[in-house]
Amino acid sequence: MADNNPKFHLRLRNGGPLAHGRLLNERGTKNSRKFKVLAGSLARPDTAPLFHETNAASNRTREELISEGALVTSTKWPDYLEATRDITCNSASAAAEILLGRNSNGQVVWKTPEGHPLGDYIAREGWGRRRTWLVRGAHASDTDIVQRLWLTEGYVTLAATRLQRANLKQGMSKDALRRLVEDAYESTSSYSRRSQLVEAFHIFVSRMKPGDAVCTLSENGLYVGEITGPVGHVDLGPGRLNLQRQVEWRSTKHPYEELPEEVQQKLSIQHNVADITSVQAIIDGLGRSDEDLADEAQETVDGAVPALAARRELELPEPSGKLAMELLIHDAAWLREVRDLLWDERQLIFYGPPGTGKTYLAQKLAEFLGGGREQVKLVQFHPSYAYEDFFEGFRPQEDPDTRQVAFRLTAGPLRELADLASSEGNRHVPHFLIIDEINRANLAKVFGELYFLLEYRNRSVRLTYSNDDFALPPNLFVIGTMNTADRSIALVDSAMRRRFAFVELSPRTEPTKGMLRRWLAAKERGTEPADLLDELNRRIPDPDFQVGPSYLMKPGVYRDGGLERTWRTKILPLLEEYHYGEDVKVEHRYGLESLRGSITPPQA
Repeated sequence: MADNNPKFHLRLRNGGPLAHGRLLNERGTKNSRKFKVLAGSLARPDTAPLFHETNAASNRTREELISEGALVTSTKWPDYLEATRDITCNSASAAAEILLGRNSNGQVVWKTPEGHPLGDYIAREGWGRRRTWLVRGAHASDTDIVQRLWLTEGYVTLAATRLQRANLKQGMSKDALRRLVEDAYESTSSYSRRSQLVEAFHIFVSRMKPGDAVCTLSENGLYVGEITGPVGHVDLGPGRLNLQRQVEWRSTKHPYEELPEEVQQKLSIQHNVADITSVQAIIDGLGRSDEDLADEAQETVDGAVPALAARRELELPEPSGKLAMELLIHDAAWLREVRDLLWDERQLIFYGPPGTGKTYLAQKLAEFLGGGREQVKLVQFHPSYAYEDFFEGFRPQEDPDTRQVAFRLTAGPLRELADLASSEGNRHVPHFLIIDEINRANLAKVFGELYFLLEYRNRSVRLTYSNDDFALPPNLFVIGTMNTADRSIALVDSAMRRRFAFVELSPRTEPTKGMLRRWLAAKERGTEPADLLDELNRRIPDPDFQVGPSYLMKPGVYRDGGLERTWRTKILPLLEEYHYGEDVKVEHRYGLESLRGSITPPQA
């Protein structure tokens, strides 16, 4: 029968309808608690590719349920299957896999109406694969507790000053710990602090397990060890209790400044206890040579050693003469300098007047350096663009069950690309975010706390909405473009200018100055358009309003009457705006007839 746990629900893909179920006391075939999917729950009509191979048991059960009529096409939701009766599964994960048609962690995807995952309600001593934890000594009153006790005595501790030893049981659920913390700390700690304590205690008491790695910081260095025992307790007198785990520490101290950037980011998280498994492979390889890891790879069944794979270095390929020719750049050395600026600064802005090819160059260069379009995302800023659009924020979404609109936290383009760049297998692959018209938005409003990360890439910050700890991946590069005719570079936020390298694309200098001539030569056309453009820009005193070559690098310009039409409808209107309110006859000064009278006729 079901215990006192609440009813859990599972939302199907793409914001689909819900399935419902309850956790049972009865144990399944692998000693997991069984899970009952309630009649009326919805299921995905198909399965993921290779589901029949990777999840054979769940696939077989699903097919049996369909053949028995326990899962049929829903009349209310014809695009889904519906359970005609209660279905008892061996575990919550098996239930989720049957309904979702893919591999799934039931402790995560099944949630209460309040959003608490099912895993909070299961008492057990650790679970899942080996993990890596950060535990700080900052919680202790002894300033040298890491050196004086942890490393010499072989353990790690966590202060639990207001909890009673009799109430703490190894493997207890997060929900049970939450009730203990609410009772013990309600009068002394804020809601936010109590939530942090629940998370720390739950990790230490129930999630850590022998075999997991543990890290701590002391004397500007990182120490790494392995947990060797269950959770214990140390009574320090009335009202003082420490939780304790036995640890076999390695003797090596790894200087903080020499640690890889990804590790430094995780170590900057402001928690006493934190899960840093995402950099586990890098930490496992600290202090070990490539030869040692290669020998280990030969001893494994599949030859895979994550620590060796994690050492694949991030690289930006060197631009070649061929690329310079394709982009009509005068010298590959200029492209190599831009590449070096990106490598050093991670952020760069191309700035210049309209038509100088800023966005085109940013896209092509990013695609070359990143290895393809899949690693490039482009966004365009505008005056109403905000942090919630760019990074993350609450946006209205319709609930498919109730048809009511609710606000849900949604990732923006920067968060999406950062998550992709930091995912396993992608960390050595450059990813690029191109921000077109970067100076048209209120940059302080758009970037928010991310300002800090643009300058301090080895740190993390606590996010405003999700409350996650976030860092910009080392393999994420940002290229912005800025139209100087729209807003002067001097008006860009000084903090932003300090965080970006600026590269000018101006008709006065290469590579823009001779670009049109190179394009005309490649197309085997005459030089008159380039001569006209040079004379036009010579007459424009403000370099921010000079005209770039891309206006004259389109096929339509070279059809009958195309040059005159382009001049009349594209170029002269720009100059009308520049001289707005001035007593200047734009057609007389900048018209084709006037310019043609000034340029030197081509030699016979």
